[in-house]
Amino acid sequence: MLVYRAVMNRPLRVGVQLPEVEREVRWPELAAMAGLIEAAGFDSLWVGDHLLYDRPPLGPRGPWEAWTQLAAVAAVTERVTIGPLVACAGFHDPAMLAKLAATVDEVSGGRLVVGLGAGWNRTEFDAFGFPFDRRVERFEEAFTIIRGLLAGERVTFTGQHHRVEGAVLLPASARAGGPPLMIGSTGPRVLASTIAHVDVWNAWWTDFANDPAGIAALRDRVDAACERVGRDPSTVERTVAVLVAPLGDAARVATPGRRAAPALTGSPAAIATTLAAFAAEGIAHVQFVLDPITLPAIEAAAAVLARLDT
Repeated sequence: MLVYRAVMNRPLRVGVQLPEVEREVRWPELAAMAGLIEAAGFDSLWVGDHLLYDRPPLGPRGPWEAWTQLAAVAAVTERVTIGPLVACAGFHDPAMLAKLAATVDEVSGGRLVVGLGAGWNRTEFDAFGFPFDRRVERFEEAFTIIRGLLAGERVTFTGQHHRVEGAVLLPASARAGGPPLMIGSTGPRVLASTIAHVDVWNAWWTDFANDPAGIAALRDRVDAACERVGRDPSTVERTVAVLVAPLGDAARVATPGRRAAPALTGSPAAIATTLAAFAAEGIAHVQFVLDPITLPAIEAAAAVLARLDT
């Protein structure tokens, strides 16, 4: 299914992730960023779903709650696709997460992509009292419930970790089949349990060293997962988050627990050339993780769009 709106002659669509824990950002600035992202012609706007980082030398850091942010962003934008990059299924009861997603999709007028993942940062699981053990198994059960509910089904399910009986989302979605699902994982078990049902696949920039040359191995992994369940690989849209330093001199601190990779930098034409290389590898949509994530950086990144559109 077609998930995103095509814009002019771009070889791929381009979005921006709002600040997460790079620095403390209050709602007025977040709202201004959302407005600028839309006005500048970006295709999408994303928020991370984390609760707490606490590692030296930076100490405790935390973002705003993702679904509340998305509802607010939905209300102050009109065109851009929005979504979590990606929502941690372990932070909510799965039926409640589906309810949150359905509500944000309604507020946005049907612009939500439901990105889902199992989570990885044990610090926030322990701090907020969410179980971290067997989290992939928990995710598999949660995914079954979430996808059924968002598709408009009445769901009864009993697993080792989750149970619902006759659950249904009302009011019903205005979109036939509900919002599209995106899986944010390169893990073989998560891919195996979700690839038959999702519309979109996503990888974080550290998973491919922020380089188009790293896409082939991940693409082959997704293709193989599709083939194992009898699905045409071309029916799964491929997307990646890309670290970009449009002002030069990248200084972003790598996500705790993940390996670092150099940011895309240089002229708008140079960055656009690299994005075209991602498109040549089959990537249909990139999400800019900007360094720094500021209004001037968003304006500078918008210059890349003009190069892509020619």
